Amino acid sequence: MTSALHPFRPRRRDIVLLIGGGAALALAGCASDRDPSQDEPSFYQNLTKGGQLDPVAAASMISGYRRNNGLGVVALDPVLMRLAQEQAGAMAAKNKLDHNVGRDFKTRMTTSGFDARMAVENVSAGYHTLAEAFSGWRDSPPHRANMLSKEATRMGIGAVYAPSTKYRVFWALILAAPDQRSDAAGPAAGQPHQWGMTQQVTIR
Repeated sequence: MTSALHPFRPRRRDIVLLIGGGAALALAGCASDRDPSQDEPSFYQNLTKGGQLDPVAAASMISGYRRNNGLGVVALDPVLMRLAQEQAGAMAAKNKLDHNVGRDFKTRMTTSGFDARMAVENVSAGYHTLAEAFSGWRDSPPHRANMLSKEATRMGIGAVYAPSTKYRVFWALILAAPDQRSDAAGPAAGQPHQWGMTQQVTIR
């Protein structure tokens, strides 16, 4: 196992971004009765104000970034989605940004049954929208390297809003090489601080 943790320096932003959910817009009724936030793209919806995680938008955003860098797209995987959401929830429950709040990343991957040669994980906290979380990862060299991992074809993402915690929103992103089982069978005060960590694991 090779792993590295890279602290991400806090930055203050005037606009806070987060992953939003695809809430259906009502087609009937007066425009004045509609919540303006419903018209926002899902990646701008604020998790601290009722926004929901939109994994499809996240996969599209990360895939587009990878294509712009000459790499293949990534597809959502249900196992990785579950692992990412569990990690975000574990960090929120402990009010702590860390890969190892419960079990370390390699243990979480190997016990999940997801059999990949390579897997990487980004965790961060303090971003309120998907757009902000993505920008934070993109602008941090170790996080960016994970998103641009050449072997990655699958991904999972999770976010948890915990209003009583220091960071309020916790994020986890996992990207991995294909599951070999599937291949074998066939096809603070003022602005919140924002931190991130990254880890890579070679499974075998």
